[in-house]
Amino acid sequence: MELACLDLEGVLIPEIWINVAERTGIDALRLTTRDIPDYDQLMRGRLALLDQHGLKLSDIQQVIAGMGPLEGARDCLDWLRERFQVVILSDTYYEFAMPLMRQLGWPALFCHRLEVENDRVVGYTLRQPDSKRQAVRAFHGLHFRVIAAGDSYNDTAMLAEADAGILFRPPQNVIDEFPQFPVARTFDEMREAFRQASARSL
Repeated sequence: MELACLDLEGVLIPEIWINVAERTGIDALRLTTRDIPDYDQLMRGRLALLDQHGLKLSDIQQVIAGMGPLEGARDCLDWLRERFQVVILSDTYYEFAMPLMRQLGWPALFCHRLEVENDRVVGYTLRQPDSKRQAVRAFHGLHFRVIAAGDSYNDTAMLAEADAGILFRPPQNVIDEFPQFPVARTFDEMREAFRQASARSL
């Protein structure tokens, strides 16, 4: 049995923090793991900015409520679900993602949790360190073959651990640093990349 493991932001939905940056005018919130590979450093910077500007969890959730999946994402996800068991492995938070999961038909989502006090985001709790790679490793322990797709630095450990890894619409710096992974720039190309990766296992 094959599993398809997908990143969420930048693959199926827009980047949440970039949308928050655009809505609030706080340009530094545009930084993602495409820019800063160290996730803890990135999140501590984000939390400091939220505190500095008085942004609450409800403010971020209001931005998310106006978002939707990327065009073509739901159709691609439905195509994958007909052929694979699908799991979303993301560094987002359940407190952010659930409205968007509804629009994607409630796929299985493994992500993290925020620490919230009186509507203020005061910290975060990782499911576990290096969680995407560890999830793929655990699936291997259950004798699944894994094909993974992601767009950023924090996906590359997952792609390397998988039986086949695919970069989806990555920035050029990620392509340059990880030339071993095929690149898909459209959902049609991603479907074809999954087809090819699956065929190689037959």
